[in-house]
Amino acid sequence: MQIWDQQYECMQREELEQLQLERLQATLNRAFKNVTCYRNKFTERGIVPEDIQSLDDLKKLPFTTKEDLRLNYPYGMFAVPLREVVRIHSSSGTTGKPTVVGYTKHDIKVWSNLVARFMTAAGVTHDDVVQIAFGYGLFTGAFGLHYGAEAIGASVIPMSAGNTEKQIMIMQDYKTTALVCTPSYAITIADRMEKMGVDPKSLSLKVGLFGAEPWSEAMRKEIENRLFVSATDNYGLSEIIGPGVAGDCEYKCGMHISEDAFIAEIIDPETGEVLPPGSVGELVLTTLTKEAFPMIRYRTRDITSLDYSPCACGRTNVRMKKTMGRSDDMLIVKGVNVFPSQIEEILFAIEGCEPHYQIVLERHGALDVLEVHIEVTENIFFDEMKKQKAFLEMVEKRIDSVLGVGATVKLVEPNSIPRHEGKAQRVIDNRKI
Repeated sequence: MQIWDQQYECMQREELEQLQLERLQATLNRAFKNVTCYRNKFTERGIVPEDIQSLDDLKKLPFTTKEDLRLNYPYGMFAVPLREVVRIHSSSGTTGKPTVVGYTKHDIKVWSNLVARFMTAAGVTHDDVVQIAFGYGLFTGAFGLHYGAEAIGASVIPMSAGNTEKQIMIMQDYKTTALVCTPSYAITIADRMEKMGVDPKSLSLKVGLFGAEPWSEAMRKEIENRLFVSATDNYGLSEIIGPGVAGDCEYKCGMHISEDAFIAEIIDPETGEVLPPGSVGELVLTTLTKEAFPMIRYRTRDITSLDYSPCACGRTNVRMKKTMGRSDDMLIVKGVNVFPSQIEEILFAIEGCEPHYQIVLERHGALDVLEVHIEVTENIFFDEMKKQKAFLEMVEKRIDSVLGVGATVKLVEPNSIPRHEGKAQRVIDNRKI
């Protein structure tokens, strides 16, 4: 029986929690015995693995942060000898040393099956041709989706990122049915198709599996309307496993978390207190199956909420809402918490705004200044000054109404904001310079 079928996705809550507890206790013992960082953290709190007798006891354990991974760079968090590690991935390391993660042969098998689970939920079958437009390399995304698709039995095109016109040619010639990339790159592909005169209806695409960056429901609709695909969301992060933590089912009412492999908590990012079901806060994840690189109460910094209500698809696993942003990347402007996804929702709802924007933060003296640069259609950009001014005032008023903080909106020409093949750079914060 494959790991992504009803054996785990439709378990009753009581049975699932018993499985989680058993796997948690095994994980804690592995980490305490083999990872000096965890042994020290537990000892500082006067805790041994045997003290965790219920899932409620999980909150007694210390958090793991990205700083722990950096301090133990590169292999200090591994729970197995390096000779048992068959794969090494890492983060981009854009803020310093990268975080390094390892996988045993068993970890790779579990990872493949977890990805296959959310791909199946999204509608991918063994008959599909999956084009992967993530960059291959140390980034986990491309390999995760690649092996997941192969586990299903689908055909994989390992196209990698970039060369957008060739991406489109491959879609046409190879009859691609499933597209894997970031949502912002999906928009870039749609833009290029329009310039090339390619009708997306002439393609064989039916489903898109988009991840690696936060995106709004408005952006989902934009992609679906322009590429004629079912745009599905999925969630993962390298420190936990890569893609495979959660993903949409066909109802797109929140991403089902694979709870047989992960325990999810929502905490107050300021106090660390565990919040009740339905609360919005920071997602904390504990791995239950990883051999080489167990993570205990890892602070993801992603802001979301969990939904335990029944899903029409029949899966019983808890669902996480789309991430609103990150607690560490959250913008604080004039004392107000602002997430880029909030601004995106506003812009996508305004007729005439193109799906490309940038948020620019400046500091004039002691005051923060929020600017939003948005691409608009040529009709608006070249409209008479009076109409353009009215449009600007309308956008600024909506931003102020939703965010509670004023912004200066600047209109820029179509195609003037840089396009990205990977994650889009939505925020330029010049206050740190």
